[in-house]
Amino acid sequence: MQGSHIAHREGFARADELTAIGELDAAWQVEGQGPKLRAVRKAAEGLRERVVRGPRVVSVRSLPVTTVGYPSKFAFWGAQLSPAPWVIMTHRALLVQFLSRGKLETLLFNPTDDVAARKTPFFERTIRQVGDYIAFNLLAKRFDTLEHQLAGLGVTPESVDYVAFDHFHSQDLRGLLGTRDGARAARFPSAKLLAQRVEWDDWDDLHPLQRAWYVADGKAGVRTDRVVLLDGDFELGDGALLLRTPGHTRGNQTLFVNTPDGIWGVSENGVAADNWSPHESRIAGLARTARMQDLDVVLNANTPEQGARQYTSMVLEKTLVDRVNRAPGFVQMFPSSEVTPSPLAPGLSPSIVHGGLVYGEVTHAEAKRATRETGVAAAAPA
Repeated sequence: MQGSHIAHREGFARADELTAIGELDAAWQVEGQGPKLRAVRKAAEGLRERVVRGPRVVSVRSLPVTTVGYPSKFAFWGAQLSPAPWVIMTHRALLVQFLSRGKLETLLFNPTDDVAARKTPFFERTIRQVGDYIAFNLLAKRFDTLEHQLAGLGVTPESVDYVAFDHFHSQDLRGLLGTRDGARAARFPSAKLLAQRVEWDDWDDLHPLQRAWYVADGKAGVRTDRVVLLDGDFELGDGALLLRTPGHTRGNQTLFVNTPDGIWGVSENGVAADNWSPHESRIAGLARTARMQDLDVVLNANTPEQGARQYTSMVLEKTLVDRVNRAPGFVQMFPSSEVTPSPLAPGLSPSIVHGGLVYGEVTHAEAKRATRETGVAAAAPA
């Protein structure tokens, strides 16, 4: 890859309104995992200086989707001392509104179809092993649909401009984008999906170490005219960036938003604040492991084949974001699936729980249409 750019391909969408970011390109090309880590860290420091001085997003809201049981050995790279085999995670989507060239845009990040996600081979096997009662009553909890939560904020499915995922584990895109044969309608009919090209292509021929985490036919027959293929890092608009963070998957990407509290990142490279700040962790075993092995981060490690790159990506994330105001030993990395304190997981409660993000006032669909017509941003209270 020579630089960040949109990978234009016949039958796929264009998004020329996005701005490529080049500050990290050379660092990712450095040979050797140690030199690459140092180069990416330095480049991230420079990018941070620009972003933190720049504009902020208009609004941010986290929207809970479901809870799910997840092996603790994956969640904390096996560093935890608790014998509990599971943690309970709350998976959340993120609604972000921002200005792009004077127009208000709406992004929905990680709008997972939690019912379709049950076809993920790993979770299918888990459901068979533990039974429906445990799987759907103890490990899983459903929340109001995203459509219902968005309606409460005055946002219609038609007013969503972009959708994106940090990676495609457990995703089924058919209901999101609609299918070419018309059998499935698009859940967000005006939205373009922003996906890293390698993430999209890898789905067609999965490595065995990744196969357990993908819905095999989750993109079969989808409308690719709503899909934008990306290579690299992009500014979506004022205060909103989508950066490659390879490792968990080759095409992993992290959303960064500049808010009144500084920069936040949204990622599943970790599942708790402790993953990015293990030296500060009160989870037994994490701080000790980090000290003994001289680690700055602890991976969410269900896919180990690119662990060194994932580590570098987490250092990038940690470098770019700000510190948590109430607990400055921790950084503002918001796990898209965050470990939730649970009696089913003794000793595995995160040192701090972010719980949710709320910034700004969400602009209602009607006000957004007026903004598009007049070119002047206006926010209506949520």
